[in-house]
Amino acid sequence: MKQLLKVPVLMARAFSSSARQLRNKVPEVQKLFQEDNGLPVHIKGGTGDVLLYRLTMTVTTAGTCCCLYWLVVASLPQKKA
Repeated sequence: MKQLLKVPVLMARAFSSSARQLRNKVPEVQKLFQEDNGLPVHIKGGTGDVLLYRLTMTVTTAGTCCCLYWLVVASLPQKKA
């Protein structure tokens, strides 16, 4: 029961205004994304963005091929033995 009484205190500490101040990184990121270096915006973020993009394209292509395969299988009549 004592643990339940501590919850409001812990929540107040988690959202208190005395938390450490974070540095605003928005201007730096804006410069990175507005830079004209010939890259599409979805891969300007670096290696992580490139890997995520390639993974997404791979999964999308595999899913499309799988769907097309099953559509072809479903559209062909089965032979009666």
